[in-house]
Amino acid sequence: MGDISCSNGISNGNGFNGNGHAQRKSCWYEEEIEENLRWCFALNSILHTGATPYQDIQLLDTKPFGKALVIDGKLQSAEIDEFIYHESLVHPALLHHPNPKNIFIMGGGEGSTARELLRHKTVENVAMCDIDEEVVEFCKSYLVINRDAFCDPRLDLVINDARAELERREELYDVIIGDLADPIEGGPCYQLYTKSFYESTVKPRLNQGGIFVTQAGPAGVFSHAEVFSCIYNTLRQVFKYVVPYSAHIPSYADIWGWIMASDSPLILNADELDLRMKQRIKGENRYLDGQTFTSASTLSKAVRKSLDNETHVYTEENARFIYGHGTAQKHNQA
Repeated sequence: MGDISCSNGISNGNGFNGNGHAQRKSCWYEEEIEENLRWCFALNSILHTGATPYQDIQLLDTKPFGKALVIDGKLQSAEIDEFIYHESLVHPALLHHPNPKNIFIMGGGEGSTARELLRHKTVENVAMCDIDEEVVEFCKSYLVINRDAFCDPRLDLVINDARAELERREELYDVIIGDLADPIEGGPCYQLYTKSFYESTVKPRLNQGGIFVTQAGPAGVFSHAEVFSCIYNTLRQVFKYVVPYSAHIPSYADIWGWIMASDSPLILNADELDLRMKQRIKGENRYLDGQTFTSASTLSKAVRKSLDNETHVYTEENARFIYGHGTAQKHNQA
C-alpha cells in the first residue's frame, strides 16, 4: 500500500526557519512492506497520477531513486536501479538457451524487459502481451530510456490477457518470460503463478529446450516465505530443472527473486556465461555477468533449507500472496 504525504516542516511563521533560511515543503512516498514495517523516501515532485480500468498508476520523481513507477500503491520500477531487476530477469534465461530467437513476455508494459531482450543479437521476434493499454502508452510517453525498444520492428506489442493470448497462439517460443505484477489478493495476476497455468499453458508453448523464467517476489531471509518458496516448489512439479536466484534491489528495500525452469539442464558456469554475453549481447551489462549470476543463484543457507522443505503448491484455490495491497493517495498534512 503506497501513500504520499506532504508537510511544511517547522517554521517561524514567516516561511523561514530559526536561522532565516526558507522552508521548502517536504513530500514523502511511503509503502507498507509488512505489518509494522514501512519504507519511505523523499520526493522532488509528483509527475503524474491517474487510473486505468485495471489499476492506479503514478510516476514520482524521487530524491534517492529518480523517476519511480508506482502501480496500485506498490513501487514497480525506479530509474536508478531498474537495470538490476531487468538484467536479472532477462539475461540468464537467454544465455542458457543455445539460440533464442522467438520470445514471449507476459506483462512487461513498462518496456524495460523488451529493451534487454532486444540487445540479444539472436532474437528475431519478441511478443509482449500486457493487459493494460493505458499503462503501456503511459510508459511509452514518460520512460524515455525504453523508446527505442517500443520502436524496434522485432517487437510485437499485444494488448490482451497473457493467459488468453498464449492459449490462442499456435507458435512455440524459445523463452517465455513472466514479468507480471506480484501475486496480490484480489489482483489480476495471481492465477498466472499456478501449477495449472504452468502445466497447461506455459509449458506447451515452449520449443524443445525452451526456458521459462518468472519474477517471483521478495526473496529475503524472512520475506521469501511469502511467495518465492512456493512458486519455486510449484515449478518443480512441472519442469525437470529449476534454478532460483536473487539480487538486492535498493528501491524495493529487499532481496528480490526470480526462478528459471526448463526440461533441459541449466548448467553454464561463469566463464561460459561471460563468453556468451560477449558474443551475443550488444553493449555491456551494468549489473549481471557470469560471477554475479553464480553468486545470485547461491542462496543463503536459511533460504536453501526453506526451499528444500517447501511443500506448498500454488493453485487458484490455495494461493499465497505478498503482503499488502492498496491505492496510493495524496494527503496534505499541516
